[in-house]
Amino acid sequence: SVIDTATNKVVQTIEDMELPEAVVASPDGSRIYINKGSENALVVMDRKSGKVIKKVPLSGYPNDIGITKDGKRVLVCIAEDPGAVDVIDTTSLEKVKSIPLRAQLHDIVMTQDGKYAIVGSHEGFASAIDLATEQVVWTIEYGKEGVAPLAAESAPDGSTKRLFLELSGLNGFVVVDFAKHQTVQRIKLPDEPGGFPKGNYSHGLGVSPDQKTLWVASTPSNAVFVYSLPDLTLIGHVSLPVFEIPGRPIRGGEPNWFAFTPDSKTI
Repeated sequence: SVIDTATNKVVQTIEDMELPEAVVASPDGSRIYINKGSENALVVMDRKSGKVIKKVPLSGYPNDIGITKDGKRVLVCIAEDPGAVDVIDTTSLEKVKSIPLRAQLHDIVMTQDGKYAIVGSHEGFASAIDLATEQVVWTIEYGKEGVAPLAAESAPDGSTKRLFLELSGLNGFVVVDFAKHQTVQRIKLPDEPGGFPKGNYSHGLGVSPDQKTLWVASTPSNAVFVYSLPDLTLIGHVSLPVFEIPGRPIRGGEPNWFAFTPDSKTI
């Protein structure tokens, strides 16, 4: 679904996209790239016309996508062992490389300075890829805790300051010092609100474009918590709607991912 953020109404529906795991837009907004899981392909689409330009075959089942700051490469997490990041050249629209990793990948975040891509795996690690060399330069291990969504925070000079990672089984997130490649803090979300037992974890987080806030989704709270940056002080939370189905317990919305408008006013 395509939503006009001025009216918050659906203005277009893109059909024939079975298992669209992730979507990114080119920096100029002229193209969108969609992972089509049913075909293990990256679909390249003209945004205005909605016409498919090309389907680029991938090396396996795709999950999350990132695009470089200059728009010249799309990086696709492959969610099958042995694990890889497929690199697609946006001029030739060909897969030009698969960067090998040791296990299936789940999420990716691109640093604001355009220098690194950070990928996470359910198999318990996060790795940094140098985009200049397209090589893995360091990895942080989390053992049996799988890495879910992740986000990057920039320092005032534009370099990457910290990473925030969600881990399986943790209703909260960990803080990584980017320069030291070390986990320096583990933050648990408040117990209240609560009462939504499906899942015991956080899944979905992001740093606002203005770098002032960190937003963290919680399945058991059916809410999104917001922390101020850089001090990581809890500001509050936003509870999400519930679903009432006759004869069944009340369900939460199970928040998993979100995005920001560029002006940081809407999430």
